Amino acid sequence: MDCRLVCISRSLGAGGEEVGRRIAEAFGFRYADEEIIMRAAEKAGVSPETVADAERTPGLMVRILESIGRAPIDPEGWSAHVYLVSEPPRSYEGLIVRVIREIAGEGSAVIVAHGASVPLAGTPGLLRVLVTGSAEGRAARLASEAGLSEAEATKSVRESDRQRKDFLRRFYDISEELPTHYDMVVNTDVLTPAQAAAAVAAAVRG
Repeated sequence: MDCRLVCISRSLGAGGEEVGRRIAEAFGFRYADEEIIMRAAEKAGVSPETVADAERTPGLMVRILESIGRAPIDPEGWSAHVYLVSEPPRSYEGLIVRVIREIAGEGSAVIVAHGASVPLAGTPGLLRVLVTGSAEGRAARLASEAGLSEAEATKSVRESDRQRKDFLRRFYDISEELPTHYDMVVNTDVLTPAQAAAAVAAAVRG
């Protein structure tokens, strides 16, 4: 295939960022991850942190407490937070997808994260890759690389997986992520990120 665009989706601790960077370096492609947030923020005239928050969802109790904090004081003495809890935050989903499409249109890029494989499906010259592994294996790698305890790493992986599932549902209406959403799935329980990158590079070369 004449591949000029690679999308890397990844689970936390699977090494997807390293795979993406190795592919970008091997082929002289642009590496796009934070650039997507920066571009979207510039277009919206807000801080990158504001746009990045659109991709994350806090836990239920955090949302409730934040809603209570935003609720106006009621002269009758009851709180308006009941209806504010379900009020959606400002959405930047469409803007992020727009930037993903712009970068894809420029070609010769490795786009990491942001669910880019979904809106770009069917794009000529695109290879969609999922880099993943077992929760246990990913937690072990995260603990080693980030200096976390086993319990902290396990908690981080669990929370990241929850947010990833919610992200795909909110952004792309995907209730269940499937292998068929990708052209290639690599398991870094078995392969090192370097070996995974080599396998992806072989597919890019065709």
